[in-house]
Amino acid sequence: MAGLRQRIREWFESRLARTDTWLLTQRNIYILPTRAGLAFAAVLVVMLLASINYQLGLGYVLTFLLAGAGFVSMHMTHNTLRGMTLHLKTPASGFAGEPMPLEIVLASPSRTQHGVGLGFADSPQRGHEVFVDVPGGGQTSAHLAFVPPQRGLHTLPTLHVETRYPLGLFRAWTVWKPAARALAWPRPETPLAPWPASPSAAGQSAPHQRSDSGEFDGVRSYRRGDALKRIVWKKSAKTGTGGELVSRDHVAAVQQELWFDWQQAQLSGTEPRLSRLAAWVVAADNAGLSHGLRLPGVEIAPGSGTAHRRASLDALAVMK
Repeated sequence: MAGLRQRIREWFESRLARTDTWLLTQRNIYILPTRAGLAFAAVLVVMLLASINYQLGLGYVLTFLLAGAGFVSMHMTHNTLRGMTLHLKTPASGFAGEPMPLEIVLASPSRTQHGVGLGFADSPQRGHEVFVDVPGGGQTSAHLAFVPPQRGLHTLPTLHVETRYPLGLFRAWTVWKPAARALAWPRPETPLAPWPASPSAAGQSAPHQRSDSGEFDGVRSYRRGDALKRIVWKKSAKTGTGGELVSRDHVAAVQQELWFDWQQAQLSGTEPRLSRLAAWVVAADNAGLSHGLRLPGVEIAPGSGTAHRRASLDALAVMK
């Protein structure tokens, strides 16, 4: 039965078009009674049979009153989703094996919609459902976490949106296949392996050497625009000049360029090498050092900053 349900679900999802904006209408909302709803219906049948058998006038009144409340509940459950618009924002890249946040914006044109739940339809991603209330004429955001199993470009799993508001007797839901794809970077190697030796210019020392006291060599007075990660806080605290800040010498830093080469990883297998290179890129970025990357068929010139870090990790993620 499980295999049959899986094949039916795959056949159904194959008929859905991928889109990042999903408008809920009568054509894509489905509704069925829950277990509580089936039990409620069974109780109504028993009450009706008892009223007929014993000719209970008040029994008829109560039975049909409860049945009317059930039908109103079904109508309200379906209307909770109808007319709502869902939009998936472009997911940010992240490391394989780590939660990748997905932000979904829910908008309601007029009425407030309560108890709207979002989650993954695929079994490996279950357990991440979230419930929100969407204000009438406004919007709200729901956040899910997608965990990519490995590096590369991933198609996002199918999402389901459901509600059982107001009485829990019926479950209305829709199935949504987002078109956006998520890029997963290689998981950095731990512990961090030593960086490859990088020759310095003649007569110049590496910018990240430390003295025996733990202070950085080659510092200068702080200048407006210097990155906070270049400030040597320990040395600034010891200057005794009324809080004057000192920074690592950027000129000395750029004179030594770190190159992370595919051959320098010295590991067998593609994935272990990519993990080591990713760890080097992250460590160099955290240290504020200029670094370049050489891969088979790809070369990224030395640089630093968030954009350079992302470009390097993206290159590692999509390498064949």
